Amino acid sequence: MKYIVKNNEPQSLIDWKKNDKMFQRGKPDWKRFKHSKNKKIQDELIESLKKEQGYICCYCERELIVGNCHIEHLKPKATNKYPELQLEYNNLLCSCQLEIDKGEPRHCGNSKGSWYDDDLLISPLDADCEIKFKYFGDGNIDHINKASEQTIIHLQLGIDKLIALRKGVIDTFIFVDPVTKNELLNDEDRKEYTKQYLQIVNGKVNEFYTTIKYLFE
Repeated sequence: MKYIVKNNEPQSLIDWKKNDKMFQRGKPDWKRFKHSKNKKIQDELIESLKKEQGYICCYCERELIVGNCHIEHLKPKATNKYPELQLEYNNLLCSCQLEIDKGEPRHCGNSKGSWYDDDLLISPLDADCEIKFKYFGDGNIDHINKASEQTIIHLQLGIDKLIALRKGVIDTFIFVDPVTKNELLNDEDRKEYTKQYLQIVNGKVNEFYTTIKYLFE
């Protein structure tokens, strides 16, 4: 899980709030915002969230694909516990998996749903979130305490699908020649490859950034 530094909210969202009578009366409503006719504001909001995340999912770090990502409320909008945060920009993230194919396992925001616990959820907005998990060369992820354990469970970060995707990226760093059984990258080459992989180019972060940083940096 990569640390996310929040930016200022889009001006278009600020203006919408100023012009929404119910919001000004202290009654923010996410459904009213989503059902508003100005799609441009919604598009600008999700683009802003994606940009500050480096265009990777706030939880699993997969690349965010246009049309297959959604706005995620860190503190859920589906309960009465945080109604005032429904349109609070610092409570909004962007998660993968907007549409779920038949048989596809839920993970990240789709799996988290309305679960939230101040003590048991590792948030990507926590500066130390990147060191709260352990990663392995086979793509597995493990916890270091109760909070990271529960986060892995509720976000389903340890499912076979994500393990396989992480391993696919890891294997490019430790690729073995099928004939000679020798690794094709020596230590110096791997160090340089890691350095390049962890560079943020044009605001974009490579998939499973934290996994590669943990294993190879």
